[in-house]
Amino acid sequence: ACICEKNKRVMNCRVVNGVCWCDSVGSGVSVNCDSLTSKCLLMKAEVTGSKSGRREKPKGAFEDTDGLYDPECENTGVFKAKQCSGTTCWCVNTAGVRRTDKHDADLKCNQLVRTTWIIIEMKHADRNVPLNTESLKKFFRETITNRYMLDGRYISSVLYEKPYITIDLKQNSSDKSSGDVDIADVAYYFEKDVKGDSIFHNNRLNISIDNEMLHFEKTVVYYVDEIAPEFSMKSLTPGLIAVIVVVIVAIVAAIVVLVFTRRRKGKYVKAEVKEMNEMHRGLNA
Repeated sequence: ACICEKNKRVMNCRVVNGVCWCDSVGSGVSVNCDSLTSKCLLMKAEVTGSKSGRREKPKGAFEDTDGLYDPECENTGVFKAKQCSGTTCWCVNTAGVRRTDKHDADLKCNQLVRTTWIIIEMKHADRNVPLNTESLKKFFRETITNRYMLDGRYISSVLYEKPYITIDLKQNSSDKSSGDVDIADVAYYFEKDVKGDSIFHNNRLNISIDNEMLHFEKTVVYYVDEIAPEFSMKSLTPGLIAVIVVVIVAIVAAIVVLVFTRRRKGKYVKAEVKEMNEMHRGLNA
């Protein structure tokens, strides 16, 4: 038996040729505990744990259903291009994020589109003095390369604009070698660490800049694919749709008022001409 330091959502751990191998919860796929586990297998394990109730939940916790679903994974651990829940299906990118509208089971997803750019945006708690930019950049670059084993060349930038910290991870399929970890897996591990739900067995991430602990109010991850997503108007938020409807109604109302005003003006001009003609006839008589 052994402990999978980089993934606590596993079972049946054993040592093979000096390496700890375990079965990922929910899928049973064997994972190498010296490497990061793929995001697809991690999501499947989390959903399985949530369904069974085996995982201990902190007080006041509630389930975030926006980004969590029970994914279909290939044997290699990557997401299948087509994901379904019952009879509703959609296409995903290599980060497992939906990139099309939801359709019925006849939907075709011809390829797994690669996510080449991931933007992690964090907002730290309010503070009077900005953080030291160089210390901040050094901490996050070293953490990502050491903790998540991502080659530094894939960290495009670390930007600090108080109170926002933005980390750009870029990795084209042509640049990625077989031994490189995927930026989608790194972003998932990192997001879980920042939100206090570390995937590591017993190794929480303490974000400390110049010996000062840093706390975050909000973390958002954005995804950019090598092929643009295929969302229709149906995927627009109700708020945006409402704004569009209001604008259209305002334009139609303006046109109606303009037409009505012109008609009234035309009738007034005709009436004036008619009255003038009658006056001329009276004078001539």
